[in-house]
Amino acid sequence: MARYCEVCGKGISAGNQVSHSHRKTRRIWAPNVQRVRVLENGTPKRKYVCTRCLRSGKVERNV
Repeated sequence: MARYCEVCGKGISAGNQVSHSHRKTRRIWAPNVQRVRVLENGTPKRKYVCTRCLRSGKVERNV
């Protein structure tokens, strides 16, 4: 599955997972990306869009 939003470009970010004993291992944070049908220039297309863009109305969904 895609790990970036095709509207805003939000992608994965990396950092450290810190345990209780303060040992560090690498981990990633992935955005909540959904595959939705979007109207683009009047034609429906499938795009990977993060839920923040869906909620804020940056894309027009094809229902």
